[in-house]
Amino acid sequence: MRVLPARLGALLLTFLPLVALADAPRDRFGAAGYFRIMTRPDFSGGSGQLGYYWLYGRLLNESPYGELNLRLDALQATPGSDEVWAEVHSRISGTSFRSADPGNGSLVNFSADYLFVRAGNILLDRVTWQLGTLEDRWNDLHVYDQRPGTVLWDTVGLSGTYQGDRYDVLLAVGDSGYTLRPRNYNTVLTGAASFRYRLIPGHLEVGIRGQVGYEPAVRGNRNALYASPGTNYEDFARREVVRRYFEANPGVEDLVPDLQARSALSYRAMGYVGFGNVGPLVWSNMYLTFEKRHPQPFYTENFRGRDWTVFVTDQTDERYDANLGNEAYLRIIPDKLEALWGVWAGYSFNKDNEILAGEDNRVIASTVLRLQYFLTDRVHLLVESSLAREKSLNGNLYRNHVDSVFTSTGGMADARGLEFGDSDTRDTWQFKAGVVLNPTGRSIYARPSLRLLYGLQRSTQHAAFGNSFVDSLDQYNVYVGPERHWHSVVAIEAEGWF
Repeated sequence: MRVLPARLGALLLTFLPLVALADAPRDRFGAAGYFRIMTRPDFSGGSGQLGYYWLYGRLLNESPYGELNLRLDALQATPGSDEVWAEVHSRISGTSFRSADPGNGSLVNFSADYLFVRAGNILLDRVTWQLGTLEDRWNDLHVYDQRPGTVLWDTVGLSGTYQGDRYDVLLAVGDSGYTLRPRNYNTVLTGAASFRYRLIPGHLEVGIRGQVGYEPAVRGNRNALYASPGTNYEDFARREVVRRYFEANPGVEDLVPDLQARSALSYRAMGYVGFGNVGPLVWSNMYLTFEKRHPQPFYTENFRGRDWTVFVTDQTDERYDANLGNEAYLRIIPDKLEALWGVWAGYSFNKDNEILAGEDNRVIASTVLRLQYFLTDRVHLLVESSLAREKSLNGNLYRNHVDSVFTSTGGMADARGLEFGDSDTRDTWQFKAGVVLNPTGRSIYARPSLRLLYGLQRSTQHAAFGNSFVDSLDQYNVYVGPERHWHSVVAIEAEGWF
């Protein structure tokens, strides 16, 4: 009869430290972050990036980046209780480190991304309040380094998020004026809402979210939106509005437009489906987004030795973007081979612009497949390939040949043309391969990663990568060189989060 109490006492002594640890509050201060830094010697005359941007896959197309996230518990609650709690969060991020990029580590390239107070168990159960900057993310598409499920990245204000057992709801209101026009602020009242529901927890979830911005018309405010009647898009595109005004009004000494105050409405809508834990599919994030961009207020033209302000709300208030993106994470051979497969399709259209070739009227499509094979726990092989097409809807936007600058309009040289090259399509293929050292083990997401990679690109466009090649219209350009459709770089890089 004495054995049982003795054993029970020993068992309690064994588990008491674990119980105490479970109830112990966390440290009041916490820090986390992310970094990537690289060197990519480029013997092709480029700037160290394999292609132009993320559409061909993030890898070897990105620049250095770092961020530091800081958290301070202003008021701690007892773990497991419904006591009031409060936290202060801040993040500093930037895109430059010494010797790694043109910024050379200057702090000018860094910014304080956000500062907010988050608190819970106030007024409503299960509701978390956030006051300050309001950026709210759902799952990213890592292979593209895109965040199509993010709202309120441009807004400061107040939000409330309810966390249910199988769903969460967010409501927010604030102001986006300083993000849209930091030096020419005018209020842009912003509201957002989202709803996400786990239909089959761990297997299937769906969500919708939206954001709306409204800028009121404020007659007399120099930073508000105005329209200059009589301005056509061609003059705006050529930056010749002032010149044409004085040509049409000879003898006039000053620009006296009949300004009309304008209000503006912009918005983003997003649909989300997440599913996984079925066979080799770990998880897949799919997003469908539609956005109407906020109009621009004005720009400056120099004419007769003087700067003139041209208001262009009516020329920039019909710009739209629709995108479909998906990323699937697969364990093809457990503990041996994993994959990330991304797909992206986009359609941009500008109802105001029917004449100028540009990225505001185009269709894009891309797919990226990354495979990572685990030779050992810490030594992995990485192979990635991507294929992308970009098609301009307003004529030629891309230069396929070194002399395309002289044949930009109907095969004729036109220094004032509204096209840029000799083709309306750019096709790009990329291939990357190399060795990855992952000290923390077998996972395509394991970090930190130390990578030695080789990248190869083939594009229909001449010199389709970040470079300093001259594209002057001057026929006496002394820098004219051979066509470059292939590009390759070798990269040594490190990436991690902590």
